[in-house]
Amino acid sequence: MLESTTEDPKKDSLFLFDEPQLVCGIDEAGRGPLAGPVCAAAVILGDDFPLDLLNDSKKLNEHQLLRAETVIKTKAIAWAVALATAREIDSINILQASLLAMKRAYEKLSKEYPIDLAKVDGNQKPNLDCATIAIVRGDATETEIMAASILAKCARDRYMVLADKKWPLYNFAKHKGYPTKEHREACLYYGLSPIHRRSFHIAGPKRKGDSVPGELF
Repeated sequence: MLESTTEDPKKDSLFLFDEPQLVCGIDEAGRGPLAGPVCAAAVILGDDFPLDLLNDSKKLNEHQLLRAETVIKTKAIAWAVALATAREIDSINILQASLLAMKRAYEKLSKEYPIDLAKVDGNQKPNLDCATIAIVRGDATETEIMAASILAKCARDRYMVLADKKWPLYNFAKHKGYPTKEHREACLYYGLSPIHRRSFHIAGPKRKGDSVPGELF
């Protein structure tokens, strides 16, 4: 069931009498990894946007993702990317951190664009100052959410490639922080880096040294 974030009947009437004028898609990437931030993006597409480039980001290969990212950033009316750090994830849990990243991305756009409706992927939604609907599997059905999912994934992948240069022991560029066998074994042997999520069950007691020092930014 689609619902708005407010009980204001004037905002609810948007769906009864008028088509929303400015629609924003919002999605996140990186809820499952053991390390790194959760990233979110918000996108407003125009009527002339080439929709054939879009799909669920999980179904696109790297070349398709980068091509779509370039087109979105060039031809969308507006877009924004934001994140919540591993420390924030540990502090407020991954769900709340995901919603926080979504809210931050949205607020970057809403400062300049009077958004009427936000479409959010999933069954949870951030508390925004416009009508908001949560759409399960929206990244496979809603073009605005598809675009947001692509930007969020590309931004997070790029972050993890930078993290790999800072902490090459973990091979972040390869697995992007996801719980692969190689990643878990590195955590067991070297301990945790500053961008590992300590609230996640990672690998048990470390075998060599203490947590690896340093910050990415």
